[in-house]
Amino acid sequence: MEPLEPPDSHLLDAAIGWLGLGCAHDARAELANISVANQNRPDVLEVRWTLCAHEQQWNDALQIACAELVTAPGEASGWLHRAYALRRVNDGSLAQAWDALLPAAKLFPQEPIIPYNLSCYACQMQKLDLAREWFYRAVAAGKKGVIKQMALADADLQPLWTEIKEL
Repeated sequence: MEPLEPPDSHLLDAAIGWLGLGCAHDARAELANISVANQNRPDVLEVRWTLCAHEQQWNDALQIACAELVTAPGEASGWLHRAYALRRVNDGSLAQAWDALLPAAKLFPQEPIIPYNLSCYACQMQKLDLAREWFYRAVAAGKKGVIKQMALADADLQPLWTEIKEL
């Protein structure tokens, strides 16, 4: 994909900057000024999804994640974002998030966040053996120290913390 050209590239950078400062309103304003032709670019959708997640607007986040899957099917982020939003929308659930993300594990075997999130979902559904299996897949796909540190700060994995500490 061609790089985003100015002025849209500047608007996207500004939106990212505003988000980094916690200024969601300003980020949204910058994103709104990006040309219609570039609104559905994967990089723009990524920032729009992050903004919705920041504001906990999960229905909008789910729509954006579905658009990510259409515009960038070869990227794991759309799969992750859709599952994350499905867990949090009003009629969503852990089981829906699980079902949405599970196919991505085969598509992106080297992406550690996919098995990590599957481990979180399994753990929260009280399927601890399955959670362990997916957690070890995440460790195998990623950097053990980083995954371990992330897990020990993640309440979703609290039932496995004793085991994780021993890694």
